[in-house]
Amino acid sequence: MLSDSSSTDSSSTSDSSNSHDYYNQSRIDFNQWCFRNFEDDRLIDRMLEDTLMFHATQIIQQSISTRTSRSQNRQLNHQFSDDRPLFGGAISMTFPLRFQDVSDVRQVPDYQEAFADSIRDESIIVELLDFEHDVADDASAVWFLQDLAREQNAESGMVIGQSEVLQAPDLCYLSTPVVVTSATGQMVISKGSEDREARNTVKVYLANLRLKEVGTDVLITAYEPININRLSENAGRVDSRAISPEPSGCTSIAEVFKLCVSSFKVNDWRLFQA
Repeated sequence: MLSDSSSTDSSSTSDSSNSHDYYNQSRIDFNQWCFRNFEDDRLIDRMLEDTLMFHATQIIQQSISTRTSRSQNRQLNHQFSDDRPLFGGAISMTFPLRFQDVSDVRQVPDYQEAFADSIRDESIIVELLDFEHDVADDASAVWFLQDLAREQNAESGMVIGQSEVLQAPDLCYLSTPVVVTSATGQMVISKGSEDREARNTVKVYLANLRLKEVGTDVLITAYEPININRLSENAGRVDSRAISPEPSGCTSIAEVFKLCVSSFKVNDWRLFQA
């Protein structure tokens, strides 16, 4: 009987041990399963994060590329030269779109058309004036340049270049070619109502188109800043690097001036009958 009891106890102990081992193994398997699933979840999270980051990067790069492309297109359009209507379309002239109509921001006299590039502080002005009969053709551009210096109370001014008298065969009235002369000068002048202390040094390009048959002297004047006074209203607005055309990629004002003169066209001569 004792042996049977001992055998029974031994069997019971063995069953208990097996049950305990099974429990431990099950717990280990469960922990490993949880760990594997946890690792899988972390892997999935990392994959999702990487995917989201990839798409976010793609979206950002695409956005930057789009903005850059738009900026480049605006810049190209800004530099592009187009035929611009003047005086209600009666006259046209070609020059870059970066020169904006000044009449959009302030009043301009009826006999003038003014355009400006505020970034570079350059400007183009076209004027229709009464014909100066007492001024010779070969001296007209210099005469008007000196008259301009007096009108703007230039502190100092000098003529640094003058062209010969030319004819514009494509610009005729009743088969009479228009006489064209030009001159270049340098002046120290103030801008608008600024004080004398704020005067800037500018280079001035002036062309005189003499429409004798309709009693009109046309002036095409272009202004280029050489030195902007620190007291000038434009000192803080104009980028000093923008003054030089080379780094900015802009057509120089000298070339713009030539383009204006060569492209000047009268579309409706009735403009001068008034």
